[in-house]
Amino acid sequence: MPNDLSPSRELSSLTSRLPAGMPVAQRQPPQFNPKTFLEQPSEGKVTLQCQKKQQTLFMQGDTANAVFYIVKGLVKLTVVSPQGEEAVVAILESGDFIGEACLVGQAVYMTTATCLNPSTIVRISKPTMKRMLLNEPALSELVMSHLVTRNARLQEDLVDHLLNTAEKRLARMLLLLAHFEEESTPERVIPNITQETLAEMVGTTRSRVSFFLNRFKRLGFIQYMNNNTGYQVHRSLVNVIRPI
Repeated sequence: MPNDLSPSRELSSLTSRLPAGMPVAQRQPPQFNPKTFLEQPSEGKVTLQCQKKQQTLFMQGDTANAVFYIVKGLVKLTVVSPQGEEAVVAILESGDFIGEACLVGQAVYMTTATCLNPSTIVRISKPTMKRMLLNEPALSELVMSHLVTRNARLQEDLVDHLLNTAEKRLARMLLLLAHFEEESTPERVIPNITQETLAEMVGTTRSRVSFFLNRFKRLGFIQYMNNNTGYQVHRSLVNVIRPI
């Protein structure tokens, strides 16, 4: 007799012969995505929409009870000495963590974190971050990569500060903010950062920064964007650091 069973009836016939309770297929759990975890709301996390410039995330000396992840925007880290002198420690951006030292026992934040432009920041409580780092190797790998990269950058910054002139330090800072070490495009636009902030980062005066920026513009290495919205940085700026 010809077999006139349809595919659906064949499948029904096969599954009916399986032992009771045995699943037809073992469904795989969704793979953990650390970027999705960091950017989407969930228990122990709060998304902060910082719409104003100079909005503070935390102050130097505040209790260190959370890690912050930058989804979008620029954040400045500053430190103030007992004598009241302020210095810019770093400018962080999308994909960077802030305040991660609380995970290894730091009781208070050693810097002040301030948004430089409209930013989206995720605040992750310390218990939540610790638990996720223990349970999710992909997140641990991402954070470890961030820490190693940050440590290498700090060493490069120290060598740059000790051995290079203020002009070369400013050129390097603009190139880093434009991500020319990662991108192959001939020019990139970076958001507007005040000359005062650039001066604090480079370790010189605002007047010297203004002088160097105007020289870079005259040589065709940078351009000022309309309405003072940022700088268009050309790859040729690298010639200031490594002259042809």
